[in-house]
Amino acid sequence: MIKNKKILVPAVLFLLIGITIGLVIASKFDLQSKGFTEDYQISKESQELLSKISSAMAEVIQAVRPSVVNIYTTKKIKRPGMPFPFDDPFFRRFFGEEFGDIFERPREYTQTALGSGVIVDPSGYILTNYHVIKGADEIKVKLYDKRVFDGTVIGYDAKTDIAVIKIKADGLRAIKWGDSDKLKVGETVIAIGNPYGLNLTVTSGIVSATGRANVGISDYEDFIQTDAAINPGNSGGPLVNVRGELVGINTAIFSTTGGYQGIGFAIPSNMAKTVMDSLIKHKKVIRGWLGVTVQDLDTEMAKMAKLKELKGAVVTDVVEGSPAEKAGLMRKDIIISFDGKEVEDSAHLRNMVVNTSPGKTVTLEIIRNGKYYTVTVTIGELPATQQLSQAESVLAGIYVDELTDKLRNQLNIPKKIKGVVITSLEPGSPAEGLLQKGDVIIEINNEKINNVKDFLKIAKKAQTEAIVWFYRNGRVSYITLSIGK
Repeated sequence: MIKNKKILVPAVLFLLIGITIGLVIASKFDLQSKGFTEDYQISKESQELLSKISSAMAEVIQAVRPSVVNIYTTKKIKRPGMPFPFDDPFFRRFFGEEFGDIFERPREYTQTALGSGVIVDPSGYILTNYHVIKGADEIKVKLYDKRVFDGTVIGYDAKTDIAVIKIKADGLRAIKWGDSDKLKVGETVIAIGNPYGLNLTVTSGIVSATGRANVGISDYEDFIQTDAAINPGNSGGPLVNVRGELVGINTAIFSTTGGYQGIGFAIPSNMAKTVMDSLIKHKKVIRGWLGVTVQDLDTEMAKMAKLKELKGAVVTDVVEGSPAEKAGLMRKDIIISFDGKEVEDSAHLRNMVVNTSPGKTVTLEIIRNGKYYTVTVTIGELPATQQLSQAESVLAGIYVDELTDKLRNQLNIPKKIKGVVITSLEPGSPAEGLLQKGDVIIEINNEKINNVKDFLKIAKKAQTEAIVWFYRNGRVSYITLSIGK
């Protein structure tokens, strides 16, 4: 009993002290809370300002949302059957031949995917990303009013990740086009899409940067970077400004986890519109061509040219007979301005050139040997690109160039070999994985290929099947390409 009393007394005292301290702290906290409430009231002016901003954002979203669509695609995937265990006669006798046939039978399953799009014309044209509809056997488009329609692919461009589809529907509301060239860093933007299947989700942020290139997403990159949340399923949806105008097509995120981490990319609306108009009008993308190879300006070259900033593109080569050669451009020229716009770097110049209509005359500002000059050049049409749409040929997606003496030497191709050189292959094209960059196509369906003109003419006739003979690494081989009728 004595030991228990000795333990009990200090415990009671400790408890009383704790309660007293707690009451004092609570009292002070209550007083501070009351003081905070009384001293820091939100002013009526601030509340009215925030309410106006909130209402304005809501108005923009209400105006834009009817133009945003959800895109659902399905694709049939075939996989070969698995070999019967050990291919052993014992297993076949034990289980039976029929069981073995079932085990080895090719498997087919349906793969589904979702994305977003935006109505750009009341007649039914919808802009989205190529990777959203790539390889799809069926495309379904769900509108804001929950109507669902079949989507038809009008055309696509893997080099910019742009695709145009169309639906037959009435009462469509097209979004207003904005000028992405006028976007400024810090400007408020809104992204709308279908992330994770959550219909018409809205996120907002600012323009973090413009003219982002060398990201590794597509061949022609001039991205708008934003911190507006873009997640899987947002692809193809619109990025709009505070006026409800389309300034970009949400395309990708930079992430180490697969989820949003504050860096999203959108294709500028001006680039998207140029590609879309070409796909609708020509069923292919017609790009401008200057005829130079360029690289970024380094510190030493900038010092020699007496430039304070590393802005511009250095000409490293001029193609014979090109618009650049005709205009008098030379190796070592530094192009600092194109058609009145400052050139940031080589990627920026490349994008401006390919987005310029062939036949347009533009002015270049260059530095040559430390002196400034103005050069006028008429943009040509990019000749290295084969111009076949997916609907025209099984050979669509193959980009070729003339087999010049220079290319023969670079690729070590014998003089007896005649044809066209593959310069690149679009992802998802029928030839992907079968042909490759540097191959020389010498014959298609028993017709010889001597130049790009021959290739385009003969390839257009090969709509669903083609036997292609080609030269690679010292030997001639052939492949058969085919697509479903």
